[in-house]
Formats: sequence, C-alpha cells, structure tokens
Amino acid sequence: MAKDGEKSGWKEYIWNPRTREFLGRTASSWGLILLFYLVFYIFLAGLFTLTMYVMLQTLDDHKPTWQDRLSTPGMVIRPKTDETYEIVYNTEKTESWDMYAQALDKFLSPYNNSIQAEKNNECIPDKYFLQEDSGDVKNNPKRSCQFNRTMLGLCAGIDDRYYGYRDGKPCIIIKLNRVIGMLPSKDGNAPFVTCGAKKYKIGQDQWKEDSDKIGELLYFPPNGTFNLMYYPYYGKKAQVNYSQPLVAVQFLNITTNQDVNIECRINADNIPIGSDRDKFAGRVSFKLRINTIN
Repeated sequence: MAKDGEKSGWKEYIWNPRTREFLGRTASSWGLILLFYLVFYIFLAGLFTLTMYVMLQTLDDHKPTWQDRLSTPGMVIRPKTDETYEIVYNTEKTESWDMYAQALDKFLSPYNNSIQAEKNNECIPDKYFLQEDSGDVKNNPKRSCQFNRTMLGLCAGIDDRYYGYRDGKPCIIIKLNRVIGMLPSKDGNAPFVTCGAKKYKIGQDQWKEDSDKIGELLYFPPNGTFNLMYYPYYGKKAQVNYSQPLVAVQFLNITTNQDVNIECRINADNIPIGSDRDKFAGRVSFKLRINTIN
C-alpha cells in the first residue's frame, strides 16, 4: 500500500487534476516565471550588445588601438625550408641545393619589377614616407614604396637563377618583421645589417667562434641598408600593397666541408638588440655548411 501511495503522490506532483498544477505550479505561476526569465535574458543580451557596440566605436579598422608586439622587431632569413635555421647542401648534388633556389624564387616573385611598378610608388629615398591622417579624415588606403627585385644585385636570381648555390657562393635574404608605426632611426641614418661569426659554447666555460671561416661578404642593397622610405608601416589593412624591404648577403669564399655558425644583426640607433631569451629580436643565427665532397 505504501508503494501505491508513493506512486500516486508522484503522479499528483507531476499533474494534479484537482488544483490543475503541473510540477507544483499553476499555469499562471509558470507563465510569470517564464516571463521574468524572458525579460531578464533580453536585458542581459541588450546590455552585452550595447557594451560591444560602445567598445567597437573606439576601435580603428586600419590601426590597432593597442599593440602587444615587441618594440624590437624579429629578424628572419630566407631560404627556410623547415623549422631549423640550417642551410646544408653539396655543390655536386643538384637536388641538395635546388630546393633553396626554388624557395627563393617563390619568396621573391612579388618583388618582380613589373609587379612593384604596377602596385607601388617610386618614393624619395632616405626619408620617411609619412602618410598621417588629417583629423577624422582617414588617409586610407595608404601608398607603399617600390622594392624592386633588381635591388638585390647578384642575389636577385636574375643573372644567376641559382643564387650562387651551385658555385658555393650562396645568397641569404634577410628581412625584419613588421612593427606598426616603427621609425628605425632618430638621426636620419638608415638601419643596416651586418653578419659575422656567432659565439657558441664548446665546454663548461669555453666559447668559440668561426671568424676565420666566413670569408668575404657582399651586401645588397649596398651596405646592407633598409632604406628609411619603407617606414613607417601602417598595418595590413591600411597599407595593403606594402612590400617589406630586404637585404641580401652573399658568402663569396666561406670555408667548405665544415659547419659555420653565423649571426646577422640590425644596427640602428633606436632598435636595441634582444637578449638571449629572445633570439630573434634584432638578430638571427643560422648554420651554413657547404660540402664539396661526395
């Protein structure tokens, strides 16, 4: 009998025909609760929408309000076929260096003179290409300066489509990562790249460098400079055709059949070189090995 009573009690709790209650509440009670939550959630949705609208009014589609990037731009090299910064090949085996030439061809194709002439402007060298907004009037889209592939001289892949790799005189292309609004000089002198031996540890308190293995270097453009006319950078949306300036370094007589550890760095009066914890800030290190023995 107790079980029948419990079963009857559950049935009445779910639906009580005498009081016309469902789950302990009448229709009017359920209606008031649903109406309350409907109004409550509409209010929350409206508050969220208003907050987002007010916040979006403070943002500029073409320029970030806040930047969390480092003030010192990173430096990278090309060719880069994988995650390691090592260029190793054998001059006697075409397949070992042809991938580097192909990677440079692909990387430099947007810098072809015809493409640059179509999309970008001829700018006045050695001065910043400033394109500031005029109050609320946005100067968008902003123009960009031409960086023609031929400016890389012997490393342009035009006169020598193998970029020196076949002859054991490889070219390395260097670029700085983009930083919006960066002006890389205070005194009007263009920043420039220098490459040399990198110190590396061989023992607990012993260090070594490969200065005697690097040999003669050629820089393109002359002196390895990033001309001031390519700065400041205004952002991907504001400056859609922006072409990053490049520097090419050619190693003319590097020691063969040995690992050579190299470091290239930016030299500018207001770009500090990063610490050992951030190895790409203003510098890049890589290993170069040219084998001539099968």
